[in-house]
Amino acid sequence: MSDGGAVKALVGLRIAIGTASWATPRVAGKLFGLDAKANPQSPYLARLFGARDIALGVGALSSEGDARRLWLAAGLACDVADAAAGAFGGFRGYLPKFTSVLVTGTALSAAALGAAALGEE
Repeated sequence: MSDGGAVKALVGLRIAIGTASWATPRVAGKLFGLDAKANPQSPYLARLFGARDIALGVGALSSEGDARRLWLAAGLACDVADAAAGAFGGFRGYLPKFTSVLVTGTALSAAALGAAALGEE
């Protein structure tokens, strides 16, 4: 792995958040303001998100060169899509405003870290 701090931070966060989302989906959802009791399918969705983030983190961790840049770019695209989904949820009213701000801000922060990681590569 590159000595770049952004790459290390991004990989560590992806694997940690992904593992937490997969292993404890209700707790992870609650931290982001989601109500698993109101939506009993939400743990399934949290586990999908968790598996995706674990895969993106492990992919970036276990690759180098062009392959690593591809993993980082895929993660950046996912983070931008997540930010758009969070904003859209707030605008359409199916996410509470606070939750929309929280998930959108988190995704934008991850996208910024992903862009920095790509810059390091």
